[in-house]
Amino acid sequence: MPLQKRKRTEERAAVRPEKKQKPSEPASRLIVAKEEPAFQRGGASILTPLEQKQIQVQATRDALFEERTGEKANNTEFGEDENEEDAAVRPITTLAKARRKTKRLLPGSLVVGQVSQINRSDIALTLPNNLTGYVPFTAVSDQITEDIEKTLGEGNAEDDTDERRPSELDECFSIGQYLRAYVVSTQQEAATGGLGKKHIQLSVHPRQANFGLKQSDLVVGSMIQAAVQSIEDHGLVMNLGLDDAAVKGFIPIKQIGNIADFPQIKEGSVLLCLITNHKADSNVIDLSANPQTAGNIKNSNYIADAPSVNSYLPGSAIEVLISEVSSKGIAGKAMGLLDVTADLIHSGAADSGKDLQKKYAVGSKVKGRVICTFPHSNQKKIGISLLDHIICLRPKRATSSTEQEALPTDIVPLSTIIDELKVVEVEPSLGLFVDVGVKGVRGFVHISNVADKKIEILAESTGPYKVGSTHKGRVTGYNSIDGLFIVSLQERIIKQAFLRIEDVQVGETIKGTIEKILLGATGVTGLIVRIAEGISGLVPEVHFADVTLQNPEKKFKEGNNITARVLSTDLGKRQIRLTLKKTLVNSDRGIWKSYSELEPGMQAPGTIINILSSGAVVQFYGSVKGFLPVSEMSESYIQDPKQHFRNGQVVNVYILSVDPLQERMLVSCKDPSAFSADQQQALQKLKVGEIVNAKISEKIGGELVLELGDANVKALLPIEHLVDGSSQKSVSTAKRLRVGQVVNELVVLSKNDPKRLVRLSCKPSLVQAARDGSLLKIFDDLAEGNEYHGFVRNITPSAIFVEFAGGMTGLLPKSQVPDEMLQKQDFGLRRNQSVKATILSVDYQQQRFTLTMKPSTKDAIEKLTDSKALPQIKSTLSNPVDEASSTLEDYHFGKLTKAKILTIKDTQINVQLADGVQGRINVSEIFDTWAEIKDRKRPLNSFHKHQILPVRILGMHDSRNHRFLPITHRGKAPVFELTGKLSNLESEQLDVLTLDKVKLGSHRTVFVNNISGDCVWVNLSPNVRGRIKAIDVSENVSLLGDLAKNFPIGSALNATVTNVDLETNRLDLSARSGDSIKPLTLKDLSVGMILPGRITKVTERLIMVQLSDNISGPVHLVDLADDYSKANTTQYSKNQTIRVCIKHIDAPNKRILLSARPSKVLSSALPVEDPEISSTSQIKVNDVLRGFVKHVATNGVFVNLGASVTAFVRISDLSDDYLKDWKSDFEVDQVVKGRIIATDHVPNQVQMSLRPSHLASDYKAPLTFADMRAGQTVTGRIRKVEDFGVFVVVDGSANVSGLCHRTELSDQKSVEPKKLYKEGDAVQAIVLKVAPVRKRISFGLRASYFATKDVEDAENILSADEDDFSEFSGSEQGVDTENAGARLDHIDNGTDMKELEDDVVSPSADINGFSKPRAPKGLTAGFDWTGKTTLQTDAGEVRSETDSDTTQPKKKRKRKGEIQVDKTGDLDAHGPQSIADFERLLLGQPNSSVLWLSYMAFQLELSEVDKAREIAERALKTINIREQDEKLNVWVALLNLENTYGSWESLDEVFKRACQYNDSLDIHERLISIFIQSGNNVKADDIFQAALKKHTQTPSLYLNYATFLMTTLDSPTQARTLLPRALQALPPHAHLDMTSKFAQLEFTSPKGDAERGRTMFEGLLATWPKRLDLWNVLLDKEMEQEKDDEKRNRVRKVFERMTKGRLKVKQAKWVFKRWLEYEEREGDDRSQERVKAKAAEFVKRMEREKTERS
Repeated sequence: MPLQKRKRTEERAAVRPEKKQKPSEPASRLIVAKEEPAFQRGGASILTPLEQKQIQVQATRDALFEERTGEKANNTEFGEDENEEDAAVRPITTLAKARRKTKRLLPGSLVVGQVSQINRSDIALTLPNNLTGYVPFTAVSDQITEDIEKTLGEGNAEDDTDERRPSELDECFSIGQYLRAYVVSTQQEAATGGLGKKHIQLSVHPRQANFGLKQSDLVVGSMIQAAVQSIEDHGLVMNLGLDDAAVKGFIPIKQIGNIADFPQIKEGSVLLCLITNHKADSNVIDLSANPQTAGNIKNSNYIADAPSVNSYLPGSAIEVLISEVSSKGIAGKAMGLLDVTADLIHSGAADSGKDLQKKYAVGSKVKGRVICTFPHSNQKKIGISLLDHIICLRPKRATSSTEQEALPTDIVPLSTIIDELKVVEVEPSLGLFVDVGVKGVRGFVHISNVADKKIEILAESTGPYKVGSTHKGRVTGYNSIDGLFIVSLQERIIKQAFLRIEDVQVGETIKGTIEKILLGATGVTGLIVRIAEGISGLVPEVHFADVTLQNPEKKFKEGNNITARVLSTDLGKRQIRLTLKKTLVNSDRGIWKSYSELEPGMQAPGTIINILSSGAVVQFYGSVKGFLPVSEMSESYIQDPKQHFRNGQVVNVYILSVDPLQERMLVSCKDPSAFSADQQQALQKLKVGEIVNAKISEKIGGELVLELGDANVKALLPIEHLVDGSSQKSVSTAKRLRVGQVVNELVVLSKNDPKRLVRLSCKPSLVQAARDGSLLKIFDDLAEGNEYHGFVRNITPSAIFVEFAGGMTGLLPKSQVPDEMLQKQDFGLRRNQSVKATILSVDYQQQRFTLTMKPSTKDAIEKLTDSKALPQIKSTLSNPVDEASSTLEDYHFGKLTKAKILTIKDTQINVQLADGVQGRINVSEIFDTWAEIKDRKRPLNSFHKHQILPVRILGMHDSRNHRFLPITHRGKAPVFELTGKLSNLESEQLDVLTLDKVKLGSHRTVFVNNISGDCVWVNLSPNVRGRIKAIDVSENVSLLGDLAKNFPIGSALNATVTNVDLETNRLDLSARSGDSIKPLTLKDLSVGMILPGRITKVTERLIMVQLSDNISGPVHLVDLADDYSKANTTQYSKNQTIRVCIKHIDAPNKRILLSARPSKVLSSALPVEDPEISSTSQIKVNDVLRGFVKHVATNGVFVNLGASVTAFVRISDLSDDYLKDWKSDFEVDQVVKGRIIATDHVPNQVQMSLRPSHLASDYKAPLTFADMRAGQTVTGRIRKVEDFGVFVVVDGSANVSGLCHRTELSDQKSVEPKKLYKEGDAVQAIVLKVAPVRKRISFGLRASYFATKDVEDAENILSADEDDFSEFSGSEQGVDTENAGARLDHIDNGTDMKELEDDVVSPSADINGFSKPRAPKGLTAGFDWTGKTTLQTDAGEVRSETDSDTTQPKKKRKRKGEIQVDKTGDLDAHGPQSIADFERLLLGQPNSSVLWLSYMAFQLELSEVDKAREIAERALKTINIREQDEKLNVWVALLNLENTYGSWESLDEVFKRACQYNDSLDIHERLISIFIQSGNNVKADDIFQAALKKHTQTPSLYLNYATFLMTTLDSPTQARTLLPRALQALPPHAHLDMTSKFAQLEFTSPKGDAERGRTMFEGLLATWPKRLDLWNVLLDKEMEQEKDDEKRNRVRKVFERMTKGRLKVKQAKWVFKRWLEYEEREGDDRSQERVKAKAAEFVKRMEREKTERS
């Protein structure tokens, strides 16, 4: 009989005869109608024995049917017809059984889960019965949901949630944490090639996890899920998710437990809490999140009584009355009404193997924890667990072979293969329970995982899988809730290489099968390789092979077997990256997958993934990457790495340096064995602590790569080691350094000879310590109590590691850190920060030492008093130097005694008073006067060892700070502070110098104690110390270059006190004499004054020199040296003292310019190679000068000739040769030499040429139009012959040409030019007339013009012409030619466009910017002034002058054969009328934009738009590059053409090109004008906006745009928004003018608001009330308004306000005069009298004020 649904079963039970129950099975009677079953693994069964038998028979029948037919039995009586409410969740792991597995876990169920994994987008929860659910981060709490939404809103809305979620979400949960979950859905996921598996989506949001719970249901001992709403000082405020939002929970700090430390808890975290207290009249519920508290249910912390069954939610501990016990589980009641079940697993039967009937008796009570609910059952029902780890809310622990407790997965990891698994229990239809060798934890083998073939049923006592049998199996999973390992006995699972991605090791060589070929736009982009069942990896395109495959689809086919190596695994994304490169797959080198495992010198192959200009990024395995600098790519120089390397290329590299903490690595392709012998020798000679200079070769990240010496030994300098200050200062200093710069004064910190690694430091503290010899370099130098300079190497919570030179590292424990530093993060320190620490203890055996930074525990240093207290230490002296003293108490303050010199130091003499009693005499306590010092550099050289000196006791010496204390401060080994001054020895009262006794202006003998960067510290006495600025140490500036050498430690100086500050304990002195010690002010300076200064800043272009505290100025490159080739800022260093000369003083702006030229600051007799240039008036045309490249622009190069003089070099003047990439030949600060070709002193413009031909000694500048004068005689050549005359090009000119009219060709009348001359003939001409405005020249060739000259010279010239040119034939009276085809470029260039258009183009023929040529006249060789108008007039005038002249007879010459001459330039007098005419004219005038535009207009008349475009393009290519204005005219015409005849796309293309070749702003403005003229205001508005974005510093653009908006678009609101935008972009000095212009626009614009303009003017006048120009503008605008009484009164008020201000006499006179004129024009007699009265009143006020002042 087939199995039916539950209702039908109940109907049969009502009519079925009752069977006798066996005594051993009394529990069967407890099964009642309509009862929901427990989990199907155990508990009571709902089937009768008859139904169970029927199922077995049916299964046997189906098996036989399949065996006989080979087809699956069509049995629909099972599975799908099963009632969802009666079926249980089964532990089935195969896809075919997955539907049943989650079928009973219905939406709306509540279940207890344990966090097993935190993924990128969700949390995995382990559920009972080997289930896993997933909680998306949006189903956690309201706070986290808001955080994610906020993060998504800030980023790209298309980004995935897992990519955008906050990183703090990982800290909201912990692995193993128990949570209550609400089943949202069990949707089925699609699966390829078979059934899909169901995905259980959960929610742990308190609102859903506490579903159905009310405030009245909250009882003490129950569990509730809550989210952290806020973190307070004493605990956490929790959101319970109840309907009543006022009800909150509170967890005290003590009840947080080990879920998380209190400071680490984040808002939004969800916790399963125990209710510890709930007052009926309070909305605050006390909670506990301590699992130990909640898990202790022995006496409390469980639900003993509840108002309703709603309190029994998963997670709560309850007490159950057992009503039924079987071998498969137990059943019972809670509160006598609520059904409770515990299945096979959670009853403990499967875990312990014990008989439940013996362990639990019916009628007894047991405590368990609710783990699930059955919301869809007819009656309320829950499932519980009796397992210890569930009840105690802790992870299940197991016992290892060493009898130590550990997590089961730590004892037997997942994927472990176990050879012997013993079957301990068999569930025939479910599976096997096996012993995995872990005490307390069993394994479960589902029936589908027992064998590769299908097994229908298992037998407990027979068959291969009976109890006691052993098998080989593999652990495939672990369920922390059930406490069971999931095991498979299938052979294919055991043999499978990988079960999980976690099993795949990075760097492992694997075999796989190509599963899919990925295709993209460029072809094959990747391969999906199947590594194992359910595990695939990706092979990117760059890893197909060592070389780039042209057709990868031919090599790779789906199904092919390949061998690959694992590059990386991403467990979060569940991704694996593979490589097929043979170089990597077959490599036997080590796998670099962790920075911590790497060391310098190791070698391995890597793949280039990114190529930069400075190097390449090399990828290894995992996340390990290294940077390959361009200098380390090859032994030879590489300029562009992309030319030698490609992405995806495999390179073998060596590790240069690695930082595991920062995860940075520097690699090299250079073989370490290739280190040269010179480099090895240089490296061996290099000593730790040595001061060296090095040149920067590269800047890489946070380090500088330098080269030492001539051998170019590589060294590293971290940027943190550039200064002692903050990290920001280090970064800013690094930015100022450039490659190639020499860095001076570097100390060698360490060197590693095998790795060729040298580390340097530029920290001033370490450099000074190296100079003084106090730098700690070796362990033998250590001495307890000594202080050393070092830097922080690492910081831990308990200690600081301080590194010194030689790689020595000391430990600074937390206990030895000053108290004020303990409260700061990382003790207020950072890595590589400079510190000074004292040696606390030394362990010589372990080679370790500890440090301290705490101050001494002794009393603070006191000022020396006249205390004469008796010594506290009384002892007998041994061998006293002064026999008068016998005990130590004899040595008191002021005691006269004797001492024997032990040692002599630079600043003190160490003496002995007796055995074991020592003292010191500071050098300042030896000499009374300056004259007593014989050796100023070594004052103590006059003393010798063992010398006996008379001394007097001052006090006790403090070795910690090198000062002395009162005599009462004695230690174990006292050191007395003594004086040897004769005045102190003889005086009765000992007067010790203190700071308050030092007077301003007094002279003192001081002694150098220390030298820092910018000053020298000196001692006046043992406890009075002062400072002398470096520039004040000496009058001789040459001595200031090396202070340490010229003023060594201990040397004497005669100084004057300049400042005493008792509050800050500061004393300033100066060793200079006379007026030089006075503070220098700007008024004291004068041009030409020579002063010493200290360099405060060094850049590539200048050095900043400080002359005093408030005065500093720059020295530019042009002022550094008299020879520019020797000008280099890198030869100067900060704090260096140099001599400078005042070059310029700008008193109003408080600025000065300085010069360091030897010719200025020294009496140098050396020649000045490059003279100083301060203005353009010093420059003349043809001068050859040198300068520095200031800027490389798109249209040329700007060269600095002086600090304020800049020359421009056009591209055409850069070289004689064609330069394709001319910018690469020039760089900023490069020294160049050129010739001045043009100057304009008014705008201070200079034009220069760098052409080598122009720099030649025989170079002669060509004549220009400016050189032409009337009456001047020149030689030239005929350029063109026309009917009306000839054009002559002047020899040796810049293409200067002019016209000789036919009437000026000969003294004879009616000559024909074409018969007389031909193109190329050489002629001598006289300049008749020069028209400067139109730049035109009239020549004369008449012989009579030259008659007044010496006849002999004329004959010589004629004979020379005849000899030289006799081989050419000319006209009857002409001169033979040589240079045919000369152009009229000079005249065309200077001709005004408008004038030419008036002459050539008819105004009535304007077609959108293109003009038609005149029909009658046309273009006659580029000039119409030579035609029938002015030309005829000039000719008439000439004729009247020459008719009276006698015609000289012509000398006939022998003619030779005529040469054919090109006549392409000949046109008739009517101008071009055809295409051929235009083409002939363009041959003569290729640079004339007017001719090109006429040609374009001619084509447009013929409707040939495309040909007009072609002509414009030809013009742009033909016109000389120097003729920028001519080209611009063509560009504008082309824009106009495209706007009229073209499309928007073609117009945009032309516009972009025009912006590239011309000034961008000019092109924008031209296009705007075109759009406005054509009525396309929208496009004009778009171009305006684009121009403003690109040219933000152009004031006129803002004003033009505002005018356009107000007048054309009628959009005053938008126009007004431009003003704040302009004020933000423009410099402050332009704000006044810009605001004034906008205010005027309000008055003049028809859409403007005059009142608004007045308000703007009022704001300006409030700020600048004395600006008379503002008042005048306001007056003008007010007067322009309509004339009515109100407007007139407003004008009068403005005049009155002007007169009330403080005006000068001239200003007042002008104001009153204008006011009176206005009243005469607009007012009456009364108003005029009022103005005169006001003027009289003003005069009286001025006289009164003058009287008061006098």
